[in-house]
Amino acid sequence: MSDTAGALRSALLERIRAGTPIPDAEWRWLARLVFEYQFTRNAPYRAFCERREIQPHSLTGWEEIPAVPTDAFKATPLVCGDAAEARIVFRTSGTTQGHRGEHYLRDLALYDAALRASFVAHLLPDRPSIRILSLIPSPEVFPDSSLSYMIRAVMHDFGAPGSAYHADASGIDVPGLKGALREAESTGDPVCLLGTSFAFVHWLDALGDARCQLPAGSRIMDTGGFKGRSREVIPDDLRAMFADRLGVAPEWCVNEYGMTEMGSQFYDGVTGVQRLRAYRPPPWVRTRAADPETLRLLTDGEVGVLRHWDLANLDSVMVLQTADLGVCEPGGFRLIGRARGAEARGCSLAMDELLHALDSGPHPLTQHPGQAQ
Repeated sequence: MSDTAGALRSALLERIRAGTPIPDAEWRWLARLVFEYQFTRNAPYRAFCERREIQPHSLTGWEEIPAVPTDAFKATPLVCGDAAEARIVFRTSGTTQGHRGEHYLRDLALYDAALRASFVAHLLPDRPSIRILSLIPSPEVFPDSSLSYMIRAVMHDFGAPGSAYHADASGIDVPGLKGALREAESTGDPVCLLGTSFAFVHWLDALGDARCQLPAGSRIMDTGGFKGRSREVIPDDLRAMFADRLGVAPEWCVNEYGMTEMGSQFYDGVTGVQRLRAYRPPPWVRTRAADPETLRLLTDGEVGVLRHWDLANLDSVMVLQTADLGVCEPGGFRLIGRARGAEARGCSLAMDELLHALDSGPHPLTQHPGQAQ
């Protein structure tokens, strides 16, 4: 690694670990440096940028940095350097024509710092540790799951004695989890429950009419939605279930929104005079909505597909174009749903543009290597 690249990584790591606001001028400077780094070292991304006739020296603003659709991670290893040298490869759970999205991480320091800083800010703002009970299996069960990796990291650093996994490949350990919650009730020690939204609904259904009153200070993080599931529960109803069945106040029920292709996560909370729940990007991330058809950036208050600029994605691609519909507002954004079909035409065109760029000439990083060890 060159001295310049090492200095950039160190600067980003310091900023992310601090978790404090980054002045706009400094954020723009860091974003430009990250783009230069990725343009130089990420061959497929460079081809995509050149097809759009955008290079680091031609930028007039960070908004012009080309965004890659998240589906691109299914088409080619988007990594700065040799994909075979990746420390870990996270893979999406969904499939498209047999392919899963793959996020190659050559260095875990930025990823680890980002997940810890955001988890502390939203789940542990008032205490250094808590007993963590996970409805998400461990990385030993799902070794290429970024979510399982995240849970192990926070459990290792912030889990008080008694923290444990209560799920494996066969499902949730309902008796074991019930026993752990009864113990928390008797000792008065608060717990932090972590799980996917569907896992929580499945578990609460399995409990039947049983209820428990978790100790004050207990909290819940649910993540994901109900894609492909037979039963869906809207977020407000899920929080009502948490309050009714577990005794956890809505303000301590936090939804996490993340993606395999991204190094950072978002957490929701109540904001604004209307008391709406919105996701708050961490200081090192910027989020804007784009027109679903043209991918032109929109102003706050307009519904579009969300685009994220994530400085923690140093070794892949910083700017990700999602097909998630949302609306941005000062300090955050609200998630509305998923753009489908013609709604996501802009994302499809961007994906076609990437594939054409890859086909236009030889690029050494476009073949899928074996899984990194």
